[in-house]
Amino acid sequence: MNPDAPKTILLVSGLSGAGKTTALKTLEDMGWEVVDNLPLVLLDRLLDTPIPHGHDEGDDRPLALGIDARTRGFDAGAIVQRIKALRTKYGHDVETLFLDCSGAELERRFAETRRRHPLAADRPAAHGIARERELTEPLRRWASQVIDTSSLSSNALQQEIRNRFAREGLSDPVLTILSFGYSRGVPLNADLMFDMRFLRNPYWDESLRARTGLDPDVAAYVMGDPAYEEALQRIEQLLTLLLPRYAESGKSYITVAFGCTGGRHRSVHVAERVARYLQDAGFSPTVSHRNMESAPQDALEKRRPGGPKAIS
Repeated sequence: MNPDAPKTILLVSGLSGAGKTTALKTLEDMGWEVVDNLPLVLLDRLLDTPIPHGHDEGDDRPLALGIDARTRGFDAGAIVQRIKALRTKYGHDVETLFLDCSGAELERRFAETRRRHPLAADRPAAHGIARERELTEPLRRWASQVIDTSSLSSNALQQEIRNRFAREGLSDPVLTILSFGYSRGVPLNADLMFDMRFLRNPYWDESLRARTGLDPDVAAYVMGDPAYEEALQRIEQLLTLLLPRYAESGKSYITVAFGCTGGRHRSVHVAERVARYLQDAGFSPTVSHRNMESAPQDALEKRRPGGPKAIS
């Protein structure tokens, strides 16, 4: 047995149309390794396969296996015995999730999608549903977790999967704090965007123009704006409220963008401050400064305070 084989294995089974595909896709988005419809005779080979070079998940990456009545060699009793062997012989943490659904709701779903039931190719869907329920009943009785999806929407099922199987750090969304310059175009991938152009602009201080928001003197200049502290505190409080909600909704990537005119001073400083705040609050942000290295230009800054509009 490969010592790097996953120690956490979740067998996902259930009735056709009950949501197995949705459950597996959600687990994959949460960072699980997912294999669907794997014949059980190949399970040992899968567990013995070395982790590809460059992957660092090691033992920490859990494995979800999708198995249903369509899987070659499906035998609910044999599956139960196979799971017991994995637990006792190899010491794996093996759970079974069974997705159930009422017959009437399954018939409605198959009629709505115009798909044939896999066990009733030339007969009404009700016949296939009854046959599949009979085949999978031993597995349902033995399953460690059962979710009845009769009254669940796809989004509700996704949320239920995240609530039950999220592992700390594995399913957290990738959080990026981005600074940018409006004069060089807005980022198209931002989930939240804050305009920092209401703060006084260090660009028009000759001693600060060539520096960036990483410079302490530039930071002090921006922080000296009377609106700075209250505005930043409110933004930070808003992010503390919203970011967990984005994570709960299943977003894999969250980008929070801060913009100023050129993307070199105000937005850079604010992005750094907010990233530090979020890190202290338990998040793991990555900071990116899109336009910080761009050359300063009067034409981009548009207007000098108290002076004429710059020539563009």
